[in-house]
Amino acid sequence: MSVAIQPTSGIDRGTRIRYGFSDGLVLAWRNLMQISRVPTVLVFELVQPIMFVLLFTIVFAKNIANLPPGLTYTMFLMPGIFVQNAIFGSTTTAVGLAEDMKKGLVDRFRSLPMARSAVLVGRTTADLGKNLVLLLLVICVGYVVGFRFENGILGAIGMIALVLAVGFVFSWISAVVALAIKEVEGVQAAMFTGIFPFVFVSAALVPVVGMVSWIQPIAEHNPVTVWANTARVLALGNVAFPTYGPQSLTGLVLTSVVWIAGLLVIFVPIAIRMYRRLS
Repeated sequence: MSVAIQPTSGIDRGTRIRYGFSDGLVLAWRNLMQISRVPTVLVFELVQPIMFVLLFTIVFAKNIANLPPGLTYTMFLMPGIFVQNAIFGSTTTAVGLAEDMKKGLVDRFRSLPMARSAVLVGRTTADLGKNLVLLLLVICVGYVVGFRFENGILGAIGMIALVLAVGFVFSWISAVVALAIKEVEGVQAAMFTGIFPFVFVSAALVPVVGMVSWIQPIAEHNPVTVWANTARVLALGNVAFPTYGPQSLTGLVLTSVVWIAGLLVIFVPIAIRMYRRLS
C-alpha cells in the first residue's frame, strides 16, 4: 500500500499536528494489518486475561473477604480485571516498538518526510483498537462466569471508555520504556517487572482493607486503585463504592481523569523527544 506522507518542515504547529495524526493513522493501519497476518499474537493476548478470570473466580473466590455488602467476588473482580488487562496489554506497545527498532523499520520511517510523532501515534492508536477488541471479548467471558453491568448502558460505555483510556496511557509509558531500553528481551522484562507490583498492590483484584496495614496507604493512593474503583462504580452503581472511604462518582471520575491527563502530559512529550533523539 503506497501512501503519500506529508513533509513537515517549514509549516505551522497546527499543520504539523494534523500531519502527525494523519501519518499516525497510516502507521496504525500498518500495525493492525500485522495483527491480522499473525493472529496467534492476539489469541495469546486473550488467553492471559481469561486465565486470570478463571483463576480468581474459581480458585480464590471463596477465600476473599471484606467485599462491599451485596457484591459477589466475581462482580467485584471483573472491572478490576478489565483495568488490569488494559495495563498488561500495553506491553505490546513496548515490544512492538522494540522489534521495529531491531529490524531497522524505525530507521526507515525516520528517513521519510513524515511527522516525527507518527510512529508513536500509529503504534499507540493501533494498540488502542486492539485493546477494544480484547476488552469486548473479556466482557463476554465475564458474562459467562456471572458478571453483569448493573448501572445502565451509559455506565457500561463510561467504564469501557475509562479502561481504554488507561490502556492508552500505559501504551505511551511503554513507548518510553522501549525507546530507553531498545532490546526486546530487556523491554519485556522491564515492563512486567514494573507492572506486576503496580497492579497487584491495588484494589484491582482484592479489597485494600484486607491488606497488611503498612501497605494499605500505598494501595489506596495507587492510580490503579482509583481506576478500578471508578470502573466498578460505573459498571455496578453505588453498591461498588469502596468500603474504606466512600467517594462520589464525580470524585472518582475526576480523580481518574486527572491521573490519565497528568500521565499523558508527562509521557507523550518524553516519548516524542526520545524518538527524535534516536541515533
